[in-house]
Parts: sequence; C-alpha cells; structure tokens
Amino acid sequence: MTKQILNSLDIKEVLKALVGGKVLRSEDAQRIFETNRALKSTEHPLLSIARLMKGSTIDATEWSEDKLTRWVANKSKFDFIEIDPLKIDVASITNVISYDYAGKHNILPVEVGTDFVRFACADPFNVVWKTQLEQIIRKEILIGLGNPKDIERFTNEFFNLAKSIRTVGAEDSTSTNPLAQNLEQLVQLGNTGQLDTEDHHVVQLVDWLLQYAFEQRASDIHLEPRRDQGNIRFRMDGVLHNVHQVPPNVMTAIVSRIKTIGRMDISEKRRPLDGRLKTKTPKGQEIELRLSTVPTAMGEKMVIRIFDPEVLQRSFEELGLSHRELTLWHKLTSQTHGIVLVTGPTGSGKTTTLYSTLRKLAIEQVNVSTIEDPIEMVEPAFNQI
Repeated sequence: MTKQILNSLDIKEVLKALVGGKVLRSEDAQRIFETNRALKSTEHPLLSIARLMKGSTIDATEWSEDKLTRWVANKSKFDFIEIDPLKIDVASITNVISYDYAGKHNILPVEVGTDFVRFACADPFNVVWKTQLEQIIRKEILIGLGNPKDIERFTNEFFNLAKSIRTVGAEDSTSTNPLAQNLEQLVQLGNTGQLDTEDHHVVQLVDWLLQYAFEQRASDIHLEPRRDQGNIRFRMDGVLHNVHQVPPNVMTAIVSRIKTIGRMDISEKRRPLDGRLKTKTPKGQEIELRLSTVPTAMGEKMVIRIFDPEVLQRSFEELGLSHRELTLWHKLTSQTHGIVLVTGPTGSGKTTTLYSTLRKLAIEQVNVSTIEDPIEMVEPAFNQI
C-alpha cells in the first residue's frame, strides 16, 4: 500500500509532497508557492499548482489537473473519482443534496446505492459535513478526491439539468408558448452560465444536450419517447449510449424546441419530417445538424445527425487509407462511368470518404452533380440535388 505522505491539501503541504516524490525541485516548489501568494489566488490549491508547475517537472513531462489530482489521491490514500456523466444518474444524485449544499462544501454525489452514497470531494480531508449528512440520508457516505474543476462544472450542469427538467415537467408542454418566438436559425451555445431562474428551461435543456453531444464527439443524438420515461441516447464510435431519461412531457418540449429552431412544422406530428440546423459551439466552431422525426406509438422520435465540417473536409491523406487502398480508390473514381458502393455502420466515415472524393473530382473543367436524400452537408464545390 502506498505510504500516506499527505494529511491536507494545503498548497505548502502538496508542494512539499511533490518535492519528496521527486516531481518538483525545491526551488521550483518555492517559486510556485511565492507566485501563488503574490497573486492572492482564491482558486483550489491543486488547480493553482497544476497551472503554475507547467514546464517545471523534473522529468519535463506535462502534468494536467487530472494527473496531479490522481497523484495526490494516491499519496493520501483516497480513491480518485473521475466524473463520467455517461455513468451518473443525474436524477438520483441531485435528490441527495441541494445545489447550494454541494457548492458550499465543494462536493458532488456520483453514485447512489441501496445503503451508500459515493461523493467526489474537492477536499476529502475536510468532511465536517459527513456525519450530519449520514444521519439525514441514513446511508453510509463514501468519499474520494475529484478534480476540483470537474466538481464545480458538473455540479452546475447536473443541478441545472435536473432543475430544468422538473420545471418543464410541471408546465403544460403542449401549449404554444415562447418556444416558437424570437428564435434564430443560427443558435449560439454556451451562454447559459450559472443557474438562473430567469432562463427559459427548455432552451437550457436543449443547450446542454447539444453542448454535451459535441463534447462527447457523438455522431448522432436519439430522442426516444416512452410511456413513463423518454430516453436520450448518443451514438459514439458506432455504439448507442444511454445519457439521460426525462418525463414524456419534457421529451415533447425538447423535440418541439429543436423542431422550431430547425424550421420544421411543430404542428405536424403524424408524418416523418426532415430539417436542418446550423449552430456554433462555445469555442466558435460551426456545426451542422440534420434533423429527422418519425411518429411512434408513444410520440415523435427524433434523430439528430451531427456533422463536423472539419471532419467532412478532410483530404485523402487524412482518411487513414493505405497507399495501396488510395491507389485503388483513385483508379476506381477516375473511370468515366460505373458505380462504386461505400458501405459501413453509422459513423464509419462513408460521408467523409465520398465528400473528399467528390471535392477532389470537382475541378474547374468538370461538372459534378450529386443526388442526396437528404443533403448532409452543403458543399459549394459541386451541385447538390
């Protein structure tokens, strides 16, 4: 078992441990301490150290916030808790404590069991809250060290999400209301910030849903209505993953919001519809979405296909084909007539391969026309029908 060399997350103690562990030199640790004191920083000690130790480690390796937090957890006999939203039941963990309580103590429940609750803590040495909370929830509390930045971020996101779902669920989502007013086709994401009771809750839900899908590099989003709880699923690397469940009326509100900003007919629910939406990520990157709905016994099912222009506009050299495969492909696509079939599962690169091929063929002397149903990406290099 690793010898415990840390008894607190005081910045001086952590720096001393890093020197003892031959991660930092004494002079670098002293520089980091003095710099942090001069800046009068109020951020978490681990975040300050990770920021100030860049380029200063003895072995010249980069230490991220996650790597430093794992190291400190190991040296202090705490489990390192990686917060993976795909594995967390947001509805369960947000019922354990309030948003204010989580923020006050810098803690976040990550797992609720039959007789225990597991918490990610920004400072697991400071657990004055633990005994009292155990008496209230009548379950054993297990604690571990989590990345302080992740704890803050996901506390905001999870409680924001849960609050929005509860609020929307309490409203009549079938009425025509602000969902259909003052909407733009180009939606700017990432501006909801902290919890705010004045923000429109459905807008926040859709904002969170799209941002999270972009972060997870999902290829599509599935919104599936069910009798009791609708399913939200992301396809990543060709496999569908459950992300969240929402009440039926909340699912209806989410689908209606997306149909509206995609300029689809929100009153039409009995036949399949297609739509398009261009949006921007918080980093300013444009993303194009293809929307499709189909009526089911439980309501409208929606699939949102996510197209990253940077991915679709790759050159042949970036497709990962071997020299032999490239030679064969060029030979096939340079013929004056014939047909080439590109097959594969969702997200395997069919569209990327075809668009890269057509872009290469669409020189000034050649007229290239495509027949697409639907047009997945608007490409000015050729005529799309």
